[in-house]
Amino acid sequence: MESFSFLFRNSIAVIIVAVLLVQFAAAHNSKHAHAGEQPLSKIAIHRAVLALHENASIKATPVVLGTKGEDYEWITVKLESPNPSKDDWVAVFSPANFNSSTCPVTNSWDQAPYICSSPIKYKFANDSNDDYSKTGKATLKFRLMNQREDFSFALFSGGLSNPKLVAVSNFISFANPKAPVYPRLAQGKSWNEMTVTWTSGYNIDEAVPFVEWGFKGRAQSQTPAGTLTFNRNSMCGPPARTFGWRDPGFIHTSFLSELWPNTMYTYKLGHQLLNGTIIWSKSYYFKSSPYPGQDSLQRVVIFGDMGKAERDGSNEYNNYQPGSLNTTDQLIKDLDNIDIVFHIGDLPYAKGYISQWDQFTAQVEPITSTVPYMIASGNHERDAPGTGSFYDDNDSGGECGVLAETMYYVPAENRAKFWYSTDYGMFHFCIADSEHDWREGSEQYKFIEKCLASADRQKQPWLIFSAHRVLGYSSSYWNHGSFGEPMGRESLQKLWQKYKVDIAIFGHVHNYERTCPIYQNQCVNSEKSHYSGTVNGTIHVVAGGGGSHLSAFGSVQPTWSLFRDVDFGFVKLTAFNHSSLLFEYKKSSDGKVYDSFTISRDYRDVLACVHDGCEPTTLAP
Repeated sequence: MESFSFLFRNSIAVIIVAVLLVQFAAAHNSKHAHAGEQPLSKIAIHRAVLALHENASIKATPVVLGTKGEDYEWITVKLESPNPSKDDWVAVFSPANFNSSTCPVTNSWDQAPYICSSPIKYKFANDSNDDYSKTGKATLKFRLMNQREDFSFALFSGGLSNPKLVAVSNFISFANPKAPVYPRLAQGKSWNEMTVTWTSGYNIDEAVPFVEWGFKGRAQSQTPAGTLTFNRNSMCGPPARTFGWRDPGFIHTSFLSELWPNTMYTYKLGHQLLNGTIIWSKSYYFKSSPYPGQDSLQRVVIFGDMGKAERDGSNEYNNYQPGSLNTTDQLIKDLDNIDIVFHIGDLPYAKGYISQWDQFTAQVEPITSTVPYMIASGNHERDAPGTGSFYDDNDSGGECGVLAETMYYVPAENRAKFWYSTDYGMFHFCIADSEHDWREGSEQYKFIEKCLASADRQKQPWLIFSAHRVLGYSSSYWNHGSFGEPMGRESLQKLWQKYKVDIAIFGHVHNYERTCPIYQNQCVNSEKSHYSGTVNGTIHVVAGGGGSHLSAFGSVQPTWSLFRDVDFGFVKLTAFNHSSLLFEYKKSSDGKVYDSFTISRDYRDVLACVHDGCEPTTLAP
């Protein structure tokens, strides 16, 4: 217990002003999270006081995890308290040593807090035993994932708002906490390049990272990886810079180039230690992209705002990201019928609690390790006051884009400016960054026009625009003029019309909605489900029901809004050939289709003149 003696006596000071601590720690201990509230933010960890009791105990087993190479393991925590209460709760800390000796040094204050880091998850002591308040005994199950550090468990009384530390467990850890884990595939800057990004505990002075890969069943080759990381000073504000901070480890990216189209490859992650020993990951596989314009079956899934959840019931997850696991599991179930995924912003909703990014990458690993997982920047990844984000809120909890830019690769010229284009067979995608200025005359506006103009519609007839915030149409914004972000539609719709964008897909609003083909607030096609020939306008879709708490629609349903649904789900685009596209909206609860439409047309229909979308002509012979 000596490691928990809390060495705070006038020698260490806190890193931030107390007012900010209160601002970013919730002050109630209800067993039910408010919609949209990061569960860890409810813990007023800065108020924690020492109240160790000699008759209280907490023990975790097994002590060593992942002895067979597993990245996850279920553990058992047994606890006893002589003064049990319904407000008692158990926190999981990683690193295991969470006493004040780990506080950052600063000269701002005379006295440090007892605890300087948030737990990575928690449960109430009565989670599995309603009689805990009477018996003082409980057994809890936690599912832990390898996050590069050891773990300990702490029993607190006083609820989340006034925590009192009653008992601390033994330390447990994975057999190799530094092992390479949670690969994330993404398209490179060319169609025949796949990038592999992963996390480990190995810096470049300890081991050389690489990927061993090749044709399935053939001899394998090795490609080196680059390594990135960041520190607390890279964060732009609390809680990411304060109690939400956790060391992110090292993020490695390897570029697998000159891939053959439509070919199955196997790969595994490796780190060669200084003594020559190689630490290997599990083996994975992926199928390379089709040649741009190739006529074959191609299937794309798009959604936003999924978040993360805990399979062990930690963090009262049902009230924060209730649909997250359903969406994840439906995609895993249907993975053989998915070629590429776009998650268009608001990934884990970590909101400055860095540990949640590891947990998100672990949750989606069965998907990201198998198909390209392309992301867009959302407000909960980027927005932080005074940091250059277009919206001056602290929706990122001080992350200011650093986590998303480092943890995931996108083929952008500058990953701090999260806009990019990518091709997949007959699709051309233009991914905008709604958290940076997209108005006419801006740097991003020029990129968007260049991206849309670069589509060779004879080879890639299906042109898709996407961004996180609704820059087009959503009736959830009806009170603000029937469109999403102010000036969004005003600035961009003439580009969508000029370059004949087929579908514009957005997140941010946590529901599903589909419009008619629309331009300047008017439906330009009377068909609702089966479009043929020249479509005349862009179909706008909100696909923000990936898993976070749902958003209601406004009281008015405009005539351009054809289908609305307040539920969790995702959309799927299937290109059968150059002339036939199927769009489907599927619910995460059962994977069934609840809305759909088709587009059937020829190349000449794409070339046809539409309002504000005509090429100039001359009468000269």
